[in-house]
Amino acid sequence: IITGLFLAMHYTADISSAFSSVAHIQRDVQYGWLIRNIHANGASLFFICIYLHIGRGLYYGSYFFTETWNIGVILLLLVMATAFMGYVLPWGQMS
Repeated sequence: IITGLFLAMHYTADISSAFSSVAHIQRDVQYGWLIRNIHANGASLFFICIYLHIGRGLYYGSYFFTETWNIGVILLLLVMATAFMGYVLPWGQMS
């Protein structure tokens, strides 16, 4: 979330300047390339942790607690939808 805020400080969501603002972040912002890479890899690590958590729940039979499991499924879908919209809304240039 912190790296996303740092990226959003320099990002322009306008359709004509979105790509150039990403190039600006990569080249002109101090450690912009590092912030962008940490943001992308941190998001991937976050989803790996979520999948490990789901695997642990499957291994230990936590799916028998249907109310808790269904809330977890809803949270997973919300996180996936949020990540997808974060990828699509800025015209796919941030990824």
